[in-house]
Amino acid sequence: MSKRVLILSGSPRKCGNSDLLCDEFMRGAVEAGNEVEKVRVAEKKIGYCSACYYCSDSGGVCAKKDDMAEVLQKMIDADVIVLASPVYFYSIDAQLKTLIDRTVARWTEIKNKEFYYIATAADEDRQSLERTIECFRGYAACVEGAKEMGVVYGAGVYEKGVVKDSPAFKEAYQMGLSVK
Repeated sequence: MSKRVLILSGSPRKCGNSDLLCDEFMRGAVEAGNEVEKVRVAEKKIGYCSACYYCSDSGGVCAKKDDMAEVLQKMIDADVIVLASPVYFYSIDAQLKTLIDRTVARWTEIKNKEFYYIATAADEDRQSLERTIECFRGYAACVEGAKEMGVVYGAGVYEKGVVKDSPAFKEAYQMGLSVK
């Protein structure tokens, strides 16, 4: 049975290393017969959560009028969510963190999701990516019925595009192919 897969590419660089891994995951997931959409978070207008809690009194409608309502609905409707980010000081980048924070408006509606994580870093030590993966896991821990399905570690990739020559490139495709 086909699944709805939403890939949230946090990379600020189009065709950056984590973004390329998203494309490979997508290629595999499409080949496996899934409905797949990739959202490049940096191309969306998403403002920071201001903790005004307008959403609490308005049925999940945020006071900010930007692209987040559209992305949030896609997250609610998806069966599978892929979170991808380059490592920034051992954490996720600001673009993806902003999006995650803004899910507060309807976070209880994001339920029973399969999660996949993709992270890239210049450091060759895979351990350097663990805090970033833990950020993803921290978010998923707040999602009722969340299941972690897989992680792609793109270690030792700094210059744009070098991930194509790494084991992570094939792993991303294979992981996408495994979505069933």
